[in-house]
Amino acid sequence: MFTKILIANRGEIACRVIATAKRMGIQTVAVYSDADVNALHVKLADEAVHIGAAPSSESYLVIDRVVAAALDTGAQAIHPGYGFLSENADFCRACQQANIVFIGPPVPAIEAMGSKSAAKTIMGDAGVPLVPGYHGDNQSIDVLRSAAEEMGYPVLLKAVAGGGGKGMRQVWAGDEFDEALQAAKREAMAGFGNDDMLVEKYLTQPRHVEVQVFCDSHGNGVYLFERDCSVQRRHQKIIEEAPAPGMSEELRAQMGGAAVRAAQAIDYVGAGTVEFLLDLDGSFYFMEMNTRLQVEHPVTEMITGQDLVEWQLKVANGEALPCEQAQLIINGHAFEARIYAEDPDNEFLPATGQLKTLDFPVENDHVRIDTGVVASDEVSVYYDPMIAKLVVWDKNRDRALNRLVSALRDTHITGVSTNIEFLIELAASAPFKAAELDTGFIDKHQALLFPERGELAPQDAALLALALHLASDTQAVKHDRQLTDVTSPWMLNDRWRMNHQATKTESFLVDDHETTVLIIQAENEYLVSTAGDELRASAEIKGSELSATIDGKKIRAALAIDLPNMVVFTQSQRFDVTQLLPDLGDDAEQSSGGFRAPMNGTVVAIAVKPGSHVAEGEALLVIEAMKMEHTVRAPRAGKVTEIYFSAGDLVDGGAELLAFEPAS
Repeated sequence: MFTKILIANRGEIACRVIATAKRMGIQTVAVYSDADVNALHVKLADEAVHIGAAPSSESYLVIDRVVAAALDTGAQAIHPGYGFLSENADFCRACQQANIVFIGPPVPAIEAMGSKSAAKTIMGDAGVPLVPGYHGDNQSIDVLRSAAEEMGYPVLLKAVAGGGGKGMRQVWAGDEFDEALQAAKREAMAGFGNDDMLVEKYLTQPRHVEVQVFCDSHGNGVYLFERDCSVQRRHQKIIEEAPAPGMSEELRAQMGGAAVRAAQAIDYVGAGTVEFLLDLDGSFYFMEMNTRLQVEHPVTEMITGQDLVEWQLKVANGEALPCEQAQLIINGHAFEARIYAEDPDNEFLPATGQLKTLDFPVENDHVRIDTGVVASDEVSVYYDPMIAKLVVWDKNRDRALNRLVSALRDTHITGVSTNIEFLIELAASAPFKAAELDTGFIDKHQALLFPERGELAPQDAALLALALHLASDTQAVKHDRQLTDVTSPWMLNDRWRMNHQATKTESFLVDDHETTVLIIQAENEYLVSTAGDELRASAEIKGSELSATIDGKKIRAALAIDLPNMVVFTQSQRFDVTQLLPDLGDDAEQSSGGFRAPMNGTVVAIAVKPGSHVAEGEALLVIEAMKMEHTVRAPRAGKVTEIYFSAGDLVDGGAELLAFEPAS
């Protein structure tokens, strides 16, 4: 077995590989960019080598630097993780030339599956079912458009060299085709250096079911069952589960057998995933093969009891597979929820910022946390915005789903927008509980997953007001302790009033709704008045926890205090609260408005010029961040009078992009 390996990756997957390597007594070498000097994977590894600037194109994607780091440290093998160079045949070839073991498949297998069009041909020859589509070499717009029209809309444009939802667009009608094609090609070129596209018939209610396969260099191959990855946004998975709900043993064997045939058709070695579209009638079609470990591999580990990274290391070392097919069994059910720094209410746009609070539930036999960050780390514009993977297991799907919802509610993150509340709504929804899954799940259940937030319930309003009231008092006491005159009446901070009870009015915003609460402090309790309701309450803050009793109901909540802002985590909900301070007459200077960047990123395309007259919905410019594109469109007909950036410019979130005059 290897004595030292280098991990050519970062974040949670680097930490994940390090954990197994340490358990096996293997030393690890991390690589890092300027942005990752203090990253968790760097701290966990036995050694670390700096390989370049923050952009991945200048560090994690530079093959020569990664290979040199392995040679300089004496690493015998390189684990590529996923993303970055994990499916790069040139990287695998460079490892071989340097006499370093690549912990993954051989070059021919990567090349065979690296082109989606070539992969379709190979799979067809191997008897694996294929989705109807155009996979030809002629990439003219007319040919691609003609193919789409021939098979009928909707169609799916996919980058030949793509993956992870990059370079992919749904096209529902002919008049959308050209713009969608240009966007997909642009994204594919930026992500993979290849903008060739294929066109496939888009199935309207398919499930995304993938099979984990493993092959060794002795001709053995097995499948470790399937994962359902149907729930996606931007063609990227959000919640995965294993096994797939509703799978018969017959269908499982058919899909598993097809996946192993697909792997053996290219003389595959190592961990791979064969992705299928499963239609309503039980028919399934090959979609693509990922020649690497998948992000969602933990759910397979949870139901099989196998460590897939350990399998990878053993197979790369020339050993036979640890198990035969008959020895592999399914035990229970597992879910993985991907926790991202993003804003679900704004088209899931990625977010950046410092992780001020980062609290996860305690890990045990039922709960697993895979992460590469700690509190105070920055989520930067340079890399994928995933913060962590929350994985749960139990004896059946219902029990595992209950654990998932509970664990999500016990996950507290502040400092950046996250998708945690959205994940809770999704996991707790009736359609998801009933396993009514398909790749259009989110679009189909928009109203359910994005509920309108109305006025606060009286008990919630009272709780939040008391939290602000006590937090403000705590802050005031800290300030007063700085005073030197201990006899000063200001040191008391008890809101004493002559011939009157101590009262305070708390006004605050939650979800843009303003709430005003009157708090009257009696001897041992509070009288809280809100919207005509008067509630009796007691409350105290200890550390970051609020304990309250409101009208006889005991409530506990975790707090993240950064006044005038506060986040309150109850067992059922998260409240982002902004305290409204008294107006002292200092009107803040108002911004001039305009079209503002929704996130930090790079302007990759400008579709108009100053003086252009545009129609409602017309594309104005495109911003790329964290491997995703966002198109800024005209909200109404009008005229672009000025553009403040050029293609290639970096922009900060909130920066004004252009000047626009609405049509009269």
